[in-house]
Amino acid sequence: MKNNKNYNFNLAKEMVIALEEDLKDIFHERSNQIYDKLQNILRIFNEEKVSTIHFNQSTGSGHDDLSRQKIDDVFAKFFLAEKSAVRMQFVSGTHAISSVLFGILRPGDLMLSVTGNPYDTLEEVIGIRGKGKGSLLDLGVEYRQISIDEKTNSYDEKLITFFKNNKCKLVFIQKSCGYSWRKSLNNNQIKHICNLVHSLSPGCICFVDNCYGELVEESEPITNGANIIAGSLIKNLGGTIVPTGGYIAGDSELVEMACCRLTAPGIGADAGINFGCGRLILQGLFLAPQMVHESLKGADLVAAVFQKLGFMVLPKPKSYRSDIIQAVRLNNPHLIQKVCQSFQNSSPIDSFLSVIPSPMSGYDSNLLMSGGTFIEGSTSEFSADAPLRDPYNIFVQGGSHMAHIKIALIQLVFELLEENLIERESLIFS
Repeated sequence: MKNNKNYNFNLAKEMVIALEEDLKDIFHERSNQIYDKLQNILRIFNEEKVSTIHFNQSTGSGHDDLSRQKIDDVFAKFFLAEKSAVRMQFVSGTHAISSVLFGILRPGDLMLSVTGNPYDTLEEVIGIRGKGKGSLLDLGVEYRQISIDEKTNSYDEKLITFFKNNKCKLVFIQKSCGYSWRKSLNNNQIKHICNLVHSLSPGCICFVDNCYGELVEESEPITNGANIIAGSLIKNLGGTIVPTGGYIAGDSELVEMACCRLTAPGIGADAGINFGCGRLILQGLFLAPQMVHESLKGADLVAAVFQKLGFMVLPKPKSYRSDIIQAVRLNNPHLIQKVCQSFQNSSPIDSFLSVIPSPMSGYDSNLLMSGGTFIEGSTSEFSADAPLRDPYNIFVQGGSHMAHIKIALIQLVFELLEENLIERESLIFS
């Protein structure tokens, strides 16, 4: 029995190592991208004269908080935006996105999502689910959605038709796939959408949910036509060390309107302390290029392993990536639980916990989550989550060490072999 276990473990290890070797060219290409991105961040820090004084903590309302002001300036320059607001008071990316929507939209305004169904946690914000909680629909905002034309792989015809018949205040663009089985949008696609929208309706606001996409491509959505963006600091830009928070960036007036929703009209962006996290926010941004590209390499390896085992993956290994998410179609709720449990067992934190389906605020389905992370809910650290609904897709992301992702995958393949959930023959290279 022991020899059989050793054989299975070695077989799993050999398969993962062989797949890693096959990915060495794309790994090298991704690693080369770190240099330019870090050089840009270092240039911004130098130009802004970031100092240890910007690590200092203030109290109370935080008026004239040097740390907050400097961090806002650094992030604005990073995004090439007129203004940014980086706040610990944002409890999640959804909170930051919600602040933008409620800050800008008024009763009678029309919001259009061009990427189909929004992420689950935004459904109650908009009012697609849950009535009477003060959603956008409850307050008189109209909402419509379209999705890409699968035949033409374009939004053009649908957008042109929509704007002929409607006056739209805000177009919402979700860069990441979320829990949908679709390719995440790249910045060229975002640029095309924004340019088309602005040509059809010059005053329309293009708002990009930038979660999971920061530092993945050469540019950010602001330079590709977006008027405003929002995201979370426990994702890419937090560099795995920022404990909470989010950001918004874009046109000054729009950022201020969103901040008035976060705080109050008349206060806006001019108050709010960072609870002594100034150093972590700045250091997280400095570390982020390395961490994001560890995640990207890990996503390639995750895709390669599951594809080798016979599962559908999106994107495929070696593909161009515009975010850090790797989707895998498992078609089996038991298998989803097994994968999440194995990843949890390979985590540095709470490795002993059992992964069970659970409800979570903002989600319509029970979720399975593997999240043995130092920062609770961090998706810049290696993690996986899956809504328990057909066709049972799992979404894997993050990873501060490529070695950790590799260890977790070897252990997973070994356990699948031990439980006869996969065949040995599927691991062998011809």
